[in-house]
Amino acid sequence: MGGFFGVASKKNCIKDLYYGTDYHSHLGNKRGGLATFDGQQIHYSIHDIENAPFRTKFDSELTELEGFLGIGAISDTDSQPLVFQSHLGTYAIATVGLISNANELASNILKDSNDHFMEMTSGRVNQTELVATIIKSKKSFKTGINAVFSLIEGSISILIMTNKGIYAARDKLGRTPVCVGKKTDGYCLTLESCAMLNNGYNLYHELGPSEIIFLTPEKMQKISPPKKKMQICSFLWMYYGYPAANYEGVNVECMRYRCGKSLAQDDYIKADIVAGVPDSGIPYAVGYANYSNIPYARPFVKYTPTWARSFLPQNETLRHLVAQMKLILVNELVKDKTLILCEDSVVRGTQMKEVGTLLFSYGAKEIHLRSASPPILFRCKFLNFAPTSKTEELAALRAIIKLEGCLPNSIDEYVNPDTVKYQKMVEVLRQDLGITSLKYNTVENIVKAIGLPAEKLCTYCYNGKSYE
Repeated sequence: MGGFFGVASKKNCIKDLYYGTDYHSHLGNKRGGLATFDGQQIHYSIHDIENAPFRTKFDSELTELEGFLGIGAISDTDSQPLVFQSHLGTYAIATVGLISNANELASNILKDSNDHFMEMTSGRVNQTELVATIIKSKKSFKTGINAVFSLIEGSISILIMTNKGIYAARDKLGRTPVCVGKKTDGYCLTLESCAMLNNGYNLYHELGPSEIIFLTPEKMQKISPPKKKMQICSFLWMYYGYPAANYEGVNVECMRYRCGKSLAQDDYIKADIVAGVPDSGIPYAVGYANYSNIPYARPFVKYTPTWARSFLPQNETLRHLVAQMKLILVNELVKDKTLILCEDSVVRGTQMKEVGTLLFSYGAKEIHLRSASPPILFRCKFLNFAPTSKTEELAALRAIIKLEGCLPNSIDEYVNPDTVKYQKMVEVLRQDLGITSLKYNTVENIVKAIGLPAEKLCTYCYNGKSYE
């Protein structure tokens, strides 16, 4: 996915920009970049952050990036922010999202104009450059951004820094949040609301779907009004969002507690302890334990100083190694114990299978997995939240293929938890994971835990429903 942060300040903005961008490190680990305007020119720097934290790559460059306007980005795909010169002036741009028809749009641009693309990411066009190319073909930033919204399939939110201020645009259906913070000497823009707090900003405005604003150190100007139709991603609350963040007024950590409570309701297991698969499963375990009165404990802990999140490495072998090496067991809390494990989701199933094998090898009596998310049956086509190269890598789809012999044209019966086919799929998954029992949450419980109307939430990865 990725995240971004922007600052329009009456004084040097580099401290706020540096730390605000760094607070998005949980959203990507491939590229990090900063761009600033000092009143004369734009300065920018981009680094590979796959093997080192964002902060370590920019410490030595902070004095060189001095300015009163700035944008920063952390990405798991594209190099950004990028800087362009055009009839609109010189500007820096950063984006968050996924353009699923990027190749088609790029081909059309190359066919119909003299434009060309220089930035390549894994053999494909950098989508931030693609967005900039569409924008600069129009007469203004406003018309250019709206053209992007009308042309793309998927989702894209945008920050554009000019020599006068910063444009911000939330994607056309609001799948990702964009917030404005304010303090005495200026404003900030951020995807994660919590990224502004320690820099002294208070929430000032949350952009609506398709809304475009323009920020200067003195004021916020609304350029294009928000649309009413919204499809904010429910998986932000389930996994990607930082616990201290709020989206549409709903806190991530509190939502996860409510979701854990829904897992415990009507559950039948008599266990010794409830545990979360660290770190993302912990709040669900807290909610489960609080409701069930089964003690919460940590039978394993994650070694965080050096090991990254296991889903991030692009190489599958390395993903397995990270998942294996980062967890250290507490034998006294495992041996001869019946454990309820809460996890945010089961995507590939690789990590959970290894966790189960490890716990049983240390003498666990029973392992009952409770997934806060329903089975993930569809690859995200809006934000790329299920980082798989093939649809069949999804654990739930592998189970269906095992039952059917191939992937059927329709999997509707596997989406509905009240069907026999759904129960058979879950049993195949349980056997594949090698655990005692497996239970998934429902879409209805997720919607209830978030507290927003169902029609305002995207649940595509669970049920394949898209409202574009």
